[in-house]
Amino acid sequence: MSSSLSEEPRTGVADARCPVSHLAEKFDPFNDPYLQDPYSLWQEARRDEPVFYSPSLDYWIVSRYDDVRQVFMDTDSFSAAISITPLKELCAAAIDELVKAQMVMGPSLVNEDPPLHTDRRKYIRDALVSPARIEEVRPRIREFANRYIDGFVQRGHADLVTDFAWEIPALVAFALMGVPDEDVERAKEYSGRLALFTWGYPSEEEQTQLAAGMGQYWTYAGEHVRRRLQEPTDDYISELIKAWRAPGNEELFDENYLVTTMMNFLFAGHETTTNATANGLLALMENRGQWDALCADPSLAANAVEEILRYSSSVIAWRREVVTDAVVGGVTLPAGSKVLAVTGSANHDESVFPEAETFDITRANAKKHFAFGIGRHLCLGAALARIEMQIFLEELSRRLPHMRLVAGQEFAYSPNTSFRGPEHLRVEWDPSANPIEADRPG
Repeated sequence: MSSSLSEEPRTGVADARCPVSHLAEKFDPFNDPYLQDPYSLWQEARRDEPVFYSPSLDYWIVSRYDDVRQVFMDTDSFSAAISITPLKELCAAAIDELVKAQMVMGPSLVNEDPPLHTDRRKYIRDALVSPARIEEVRPRIREFANRYIDGFVQRGHADLVTDFAWEIPALVAFALMGVPDEDVERAKEYSGRLALFTWGYPSEEEQTQLAAGMGQYWTYAGEHVRRRLQEPTDDYISELIKAWRAPGNEELFDENYLVTTMMNFLFAGHETTTNATANGLLALMENRGQWDALCADPSLAANAVEEILRYSSSVIAWRREVVTDAVVGGVTLPAGSKVLAVTGSANHDESVFPEAETFDITRANAKKHFAFGIGRHLCLGAALARIEMQIFLEELSRRLPHMRLVAGQEFAYSPNTSFRGPEHLRVEWDPSANPIEADRPG
């Protein structure tokens, strides 16, 4: 079942009946060794089988840069409708939990297609990522970063996930959403369950527990939206409500749409940035020369962020449904079939990124990555994530240039198809060698 651009297109239906390809047999996104190192498999896929069918997932897997780009850009052939549908069909007990919570999660921006997606996106974009709002939050991000570093800088060791990268993006995202400080812990706990519930393959028992948590998350998000309907403040949800109430927009949103949007943006606003930050710090610690170069020249931080997003993205795959028969990489995918577009593999495509397996924070074209998607569904939070990651790198390299990985540690990853980052990242240093503190940037 190998394919190449020079071959005549083959039908997906026939391929689905042929013997399982050697890559499909090895592709298991929920277990090691894939969780530890997905990139080795994708290097092989791009070379030998850039488009293959996975019977275990019932998805077509697309791995090359140009093919992934085609899937994202051709919105007439590929629908986003299944993007956040649970990968595993819900069991009866899980459905009961969602019914008990009266959860009626409808469409949101991430799984909508034109023209509705186009009509709604401009209001959601303006409410969330206006340049003024992004600039407002920049000094707060730096303040958060230094406050958390203060908490461990004299200790000589830290877990850069639990002590740093997990907390700050959550605080920033929740502040933008208008989540009160007293609700932050509860909101983090709820939103943290979304990845495994939606993109994982949990057992029925796990799925039921996750569904109960999702029901609680839905209830909380609904309470928050209703609170802002009554008492608007200067935050994202209040701005979206204002847009909804503008003359002519009454049919554009409803309350359930606002609740669904709240849930998805709370998750995306912190989970992805947390994972991207952890991935990046791990790559820098494992490639010591790159970390030393960053410490010596902080102006490299912005491009280091782009290389991190390329080399070890926090979002490595996204899903689409084939609307009409389409040829991708020489393979005909029939209407109704499902596609896993592996952005993490595209970001390592040697035809676009020479020496793609090398981590290089000076890479000239690093920004061509698909970490934030491309086209109509380009991530609205990309600018905010870039600013957060840049500030994190600037402050950690300034205050802890001598930190290093704790030897012998193993890294665990959530067993899902799409979101990737180490659950822990332990580092250590000699506090007596800490740089003398100068005035902090504002």
